[in-house]
Amino acid sequence: MQQRCLEVRALGRVGYANALDLQKELESEVIAERKSDYLLLLEHPHTYTLGRRSKGDGVLATAEMLSQMGVETFEINRGGRVTYHGPGQLVGYPIISLSPDREDVHRYVREIEEVLIRTMADFDIDAFRIEGLTGVHTVEGKVAAIGVHLKRWVTTHGFALNVNTDLSFYDSIIACEGEPVTSMDRLLGREVDMAQVEKRIEANFRDVFEYESVGAKAVTADVVSI
Repeated sequence: MQQRCLEVRALGRVGYANALDLQKELESEVIAERKSDYLLLLEHPHTYTLGRRSKGDGVLATAEMLSQMGVETFEINRGGRVTYHGPGQLVGYPIISLSPDREDVHRYVREIEEVLIRTMADFDIDAFRIEGLTGVHTVEGKVAAIGVHLKRWVTTHGFALNVNTDLSFYDSIIACEGEPVTSMDRLLGREVDMAQVEKRIEANFRDVFEYESVGAKAVTADVVSI
């Protein structure tokens, strides 16, 4: 079997529209070549995204309120309902080929959950799955949301992990299945080093998805696009 190569890009804060464009560009490359896979790690400005299962009442704030809050909204093709992205939240976009040996959507989502559960354990946070729900949970609420899209067995979109997130922005939406939400800093009672979380996410992602470390590339960039 050909060695699988993962390139990780830590991009800083990126506007949501710019991140969508980058995902589409890399998706086309992975579909065409099936050589390198990608994992984008970044933060967004304040953003609400509406997935394919979103209902019209998922965003509770009016357009005027959203403008005052500085929040953009996007209707997108991932699974799931409404969720929030913003500063202090680590967003991961895997653009990887699941073909030929991982062509199972449910397995893919469970493996993303496994990456996040292992990362929470690295910070002494007890996190778990809940039967029938997607994402990663704690006794105080959901700490990470997952919403994915596949085209020809190449993935886009991904996960959003609340690290040092301002949770008040969830008050204006009915997030996911309406579960309570929490964050790593709330659970630990202290601010969490985002760079350390990124490192553990990358290590656990490589382990769970069985990427060889030899020849793998890590790319760090500072991209700020509001």
